[in-house]
Amino acid sequence: MSGTTSVPQPTFGATGFQAPAESDILAGILADMNAALGGNLNTALSTPQGQLASSLAAIVGDVYNTFAFYCNQVDPAYASGRMQDAIARIYFLDRKPAIATTVTATCTGLPGVQIPAGATAQATDGNIYACATGGTIGASGTVSLSFVCQTTGPIACPATTLSRIYRTIPGWDTISNPSDGVIGQDQENRVAFEQRRQQSVAQNSVGTIPAVYGAVSSVPNVLDAFVTDNSTGAPVTLDGVSLPAHSLYVCVSGGDPNAVALAIWSKKMPGCAYAGGTTVAVQDQSSGYQPPFPTYNVSFQTAAPLTLIVSVVMVNSSLVPSDAASQIQAAILNAFVGGDGGPRARIGSTIFASRFYAPVATLGAWAQIISITLGSSGSPAATFTGSISAGTLTVSAVASGTLAVGQVVEGISIPDGVRITALGTGTGGTGTYTLSLAQSFSSQNMTSIAATSTTVAVGAAHVPTLSAANIFVSLSG
Repeated sequence: MSGTTSVPQPTFGATGFQAPAESDILAGILADMNAALGGNLNTALSTPQGQLASSLAAIVGDVYNTFAFYCNQVDPAYASGRMQDAIARIYFLDRKPAIATTVTATCTGLPGVQIPAGATAQATDGNIYACATGGTIGASGTVSLSFVCQTTGPIACPATTLSRIYRTIPGWDTISNPSDGVIGQDQENRVAFEQRRQQSVAQNSVGTIPAVYGAVSSVPNVLDAFVTDNSTGAPVTLDGVSLPAHSLYVCVSGGDPNAVALAIWSKKMPGCAYAGGTTVAVQDQSSGYQPPFPTYNVSFQTAAPLTLIVSVVMVNSSLVPSDAASQIQAAILNAFVGGDGGPRARIGSTIFASRFYAPVATLGAWAQIISITLGSSGSPAATFTGSISAGTLTVSAVASGTLAVGQVVEGISIPDGVRITALGTGTGGTGTYTLSLAQSFSSQNMTSIAATSTTVAVGAAHVPTLSAANIFVSLSG
């Protein structure tokens, strides 16, 4: 053959590496074999020579595919795994490891008793949580502290479930979380890592919003962050937080407050005011300074949890498995934290019901969706004063809205998933209502949430939370 071949060669062009079709490779190999053996070769694929040619074509095609994959891996838009890690390292970024769930818990006991960092408590699901920063029980007999799950990943910690002191400290009597914990995350996936790389390109600069965001989001154990500013000469209010004139606003979920404050200070333009309800003193220990170091009070907002509820209505059929509800709940929770590779629910975002259609539909042919609707504690259906006794809600006053069957009731220490299942003497206002809960709670301010919308707006001071108990699945038809 004098060094020639009929097998088409790959090319490099404006669109990158282009491999020939495997059918053309096979045709070229058969032509080469025919020429080498003097012609008139039976090239039927069922013959030994045909099968050999098919195998050779597959081998060549696999090599081309591997090289094409490698070529794509040097493009940040397509890189994954080790190649994505290498590209990110150019920007001094490392993939975030799995992050643990964090929860704010109320500890009660003797005033003056110190609860050190590392003190442990146990949730009803058996998971152990450790105190992040420590604190001292105040004169009121309580202190609110942040606890971190010792198992990383998206582990839900619904309200009131962190309820047992795991290792006794004299004078520390009880622990409970009044609201849901902020769900952790698995190791940063390809999409989230690339998004952070893009957003952190400005991290080497100072004074810009992207620079602040890049620095804060790189702080270990930060689950989410939101950065904006008030460039006007007058105060403005954002999601209930007052932003002074010409101030920087940073809302953060997770992370050590001291590390977050230092990251903000390192990128903020000098002279710019801060906004937010958390204040940390930061020392400037740059070269050239000696103790006592210049100290600055850095303020930012610690994200408050926004409870999300999801209602899923499915087509009933003989194909629906007995564990359909738990499968659907797991799929929605996975999508909620971005575990399926899609966008996760974040501070300052809009959550769409349509985000959960694909994860549910991929569960199988039985997963035929009629509707998915959402609700949140940010838009309560009703706010009222009530008490609960043995599963009966007694409403003594209604400040706004109307109560109805199917709504979720929220209040201090009331667990997730408590719904109004029937009307008693109440028909939307004061009176009694039957709940899906047999516990009792004293009179307090409560809210009810209805899943009636296809979107939920998450404010810039809130981080969305979701538990399996607040995902309701029903069958119709």
